[in-house]
Amino acid sequence: MAQVRVERTDDGYVARNDRGAEVAMGSGDEQGVFTPVELLLAALGGCNIVTVEPLTAQRGHRLVRLAMTVQAEKVEPTLLGPITITYDVELPEGDEKAAEVFRAVAHRVEEKYCTVSRALREKTEILLELPERPDASE
Repeated sequence: MAQVRVERTDDGYVARNDRGAEVAMGSGDEQGVFTPVELLLAALGGCNIVTVEPLTAQRGHRLVRLAMTVQAEKVEPTLLGPITITYDVELPEGDEKAAEVFRAVAHRVEEKYCTVSRALREKTEILLELPERPDASE
């Protein structure tokens, strides 16, 4: 099971995992923090890139540079339009098959192996659990 805890702190908001990593977030007015939408885009990009890189390398094509930009515009105040993933890749010199392998792997990862892509595409159900009687001591 994947899990993070998100909470308000004295400095804003933070998401933490059980391994001690944390990410600061806010509304976008603050410096040095991600907005929730930026975290969604980062999760999508991260899921794709950490899957593409080892699969390409396993096929014998270690890319010199592998980066991406993930972007989306809000089409309504609370609705994103299409999300675009744009790769920035430098292929190994003299490796004629690297481009073909990279493109095939990147397509397959986005379509089948990236959990975040699949969750967004298949509209994963979100369940909201609220305490029956919120307690100030919790």
